[in-house]
Amino acid sequence: MIAREICQRVLRRAVSTGADYAEIFAENTVNHSISMIADKVDNIKNTVIAGAAVRVYKGLRSVMATTIDTSEEGLLRCAEKAAEALGQGEAQIDIVLKERLFGDIHPVKLCPVSSTNKEKVEIVKAGYFAAKEYDESVVQVSGSLLDVDHNILIANTEGTYAQDRQIRTRMAISAVADKGTGTQTGSCNPGRRMGLETFTELIDPKNVGITAAKQAVTMAGAGYCPAGVMPVAIENGFGGVIFHEACGHSLEASSVAYGLSQFAGKLGQQIANPKVTAIDDGTIPNAWGSINIDDEGTPAQRNVLIENGILKSYMIDKMGGRRMGMASTGSSRRQSYAYTPTSRMTNTFIAPGTDKNEDIISSIEFGLYAKEMGGGSVNPATGEFNFAVREGYLIRGGKICEPVRGASLVGKGSDVIQNIDMVGTELDMGQGMCGSSSGSVPTNVGQPLIRVSAITVGGR
Repeated sequence: MIAREICQRVLRRAVSTGADYAEIFAENTVNHSISMIADKVDNIKNTVIAGAAVRVYKGLRSVMATTIDTSEEGLLRCAEKAAEALGQGEAQIDIVLKERLFGDIHPVKLCPVSSTNKEKVEIVKAGYFAAKEYDESVVQVSGSLLDVDHNILIANTEGTYAQDRQIRTRMAISAVADKGTGTQTGSCNPGRRMGLETFTELIDPKNVGITAAKQAVTMAGAGYCPAGVMPVAIENGFGGVIFHEACGHSLEASSVAYGLSQFAGKLGQQIANPKVTAIDDGTIPNAWGSINIDDEGTPAQRNVLIENGILKSYMIDKMGGRRMGMASTGSSRRQSYAYTPTSRMTNTFIAPGTDKNEDIISSIEFGLYAKEMGGGSVNPATGEFNFAVREGYLIRGGKICEPVRGASLVGKGSDVIQNIDMVGTELDMGQGMCGSSSGSVPTNVGQPLIRVSAITVGGR
């Protein structure tokens, strides 16, 4: 993308006023999407994002400038603006860039940019019509296919010169069902760091549509969930969003470094039930949230956050590391060059335990089975959260019984992880987009089936 010699000259300009660190982040990203509604293709959209950012540090001060002009002259002007904004001083850094090559552990068979719109449309149609034809109560369906070809280059005054190509593909089917008691929505949104083989070899698009429609139809015929404090069994896959939101964000340096986290200063302490081991792993081959390098050029890592209930690590970027006196964990991410990077999750999950699924369910005399979690909100400083349950069922006498709608889970992250007292054996992942100060980035969430011994369930 940008020659190493040019990067060296730009970095020298960036530190010319006394910065102790400088970085170039350049990207060229192609986003392609196809959407379908009312039995026809509604939109085919292709967007390109291209530009660069120059960021400089001096101690705990940081300045970033951006440009869409990635010529040498444009980059030098960008670097000069960043340097001038930082202040006055003299360059004290000798810059020698060495290309760092990282093996790509995310093979792609069918590169989306090489595939035709016709091929992509057929994938969307398969999922769309499978949802529409599932049941006569399905009154509306929408579908989409997104593919991303994200190319980045990072060069910095520590000598890094590295590139990464990230190809991702994701499908989304949403269905609305009505059985005369009001409409209910179901959805299924799988994705991988892969090409179109995600939906030609790995995942059947028809099953995506059926899953979305089945959820909508089930919830359309459900009564309302009772409210109260009760045990809850949360299913694997996207159920992991509750850890991601309620605890994961509180383990990012963007919160911890400023003392704004419920877990700040607690390394080595027991913060969760001994049954809980939680990991953020950006190295999982072809996983939705995986990276080869983070957006500061640090290699992806497998970071054990909590081990048998003990807090072992945080997710740290370079600036967070400066404030905390700790090394980066390969956790710096940004949506694009226009955003300042910060510590973010990749693939975050509760590791498998030893409890059998049937034992988890049978242990609950009366409670809630949260088969599919929805969206929610959390305060990282306090860990207080509120999550919708997209698909839920009451448990009576140790058996999963009737479906219920309108359920939500309300609580505090530090309490919830203490109350996880049973952890199943079957890990699964769910895909999402996580929004924060550095924009929206792809993240995986996951867990086995777990039991929370007591949590507030919102309902009627």
